[in-house]
Amino acid sequence: MTPTRRTFVIHSVVGASVLATGSLAFAQTLVLDTDPQAIALGYKNDASKADKAKYPKYAAGQNCANCALYQGKAGDAAGACPLFAGKQVSAKAWCSAWAKKA
Repeated sequence: MTPTRRTFVIHSVVGASVLATGSLAFAQTLVLDTDPQAIALGYKNDASKADKAKYPKYAAGQNCANCALYQGKAGDAAGACPLFAGKQVSAKAWCSAWAKKA
């Protein structure tokens, strides 16, 4: 079968939609301090703003980047966290589920 303009256009449209869908999957939004799950966990995008009275476990220097749950690479500004499915957490953030990375 020889390629025709019609098959080329159809394949181009299908290919473009696959690429667009794939790139959307990687464009996850950041968790906001106002998300219900974030509020429940005391999440703050800036760890220094954690409620120290409510969460006495918080200590200066703790943040998502050095948490065992953080799935981002070292140096990434944000990464995935299993507590916030489909969203990313800031590397500088903190929540009450923080656990020291091994």
